[in-house]
Amino acid sequence: MNSRAEIISKAQAYFDQGYACSQSVLLAFNDEFKLDERTAKLISSTFGGGMGRLREKCGAITGGFMVLGLAYGNENPQDMETKLFAYKKVRELNKMVEDIHGTSSCSGLLKKHATEADVALRKHHKIICRQVVGDTAGLVYDLIAEKLELNNHRVPEE
Repeated sequence: MNSRAEIISKAQAYFDQGYACSQSVLLAFNDEFKLDERTAKLISSTFGGGMGRLREKCGAITGGFMVLGLAYGNENPQDMETKLFAYKKVRELNKMVEDIHGTSSCSGLLKKHATEADVALRKHHKIICRQVVGDTAGLVYDLIAEKLELNNHRVPEE
């Protein structure tokens, strides 16, 4: 498994290339889950900007939720124990981001850290978004590292 610093660096490098915040976080974990890169890019592409620029839940966080689903999600709809555990991990990540940044909403982060002019000129990416991408990738790493180590770097087979 990549180190925490490597995951953060990968996430921010994807973001610097122009990928959405949601894509950047998911793609940072691509190797750990042996995801098809094209599929990962497409699936996470519409969650940026607070989900399609709705400015709702921060895209970096929704990308993190996707990774948590890969690590802890359920495949059997009757498996409520696994489903509820994964939901718990989602809430943990959300709270961790809120503890750091005061909010997990895209609009809240932008209002707190950038002006409307900054957003219009897309300066918010450097002001706050890149930081949240890195923070979220690191937090997700913390939430899944033990599980990935226990699985010897393998995703459970079907």
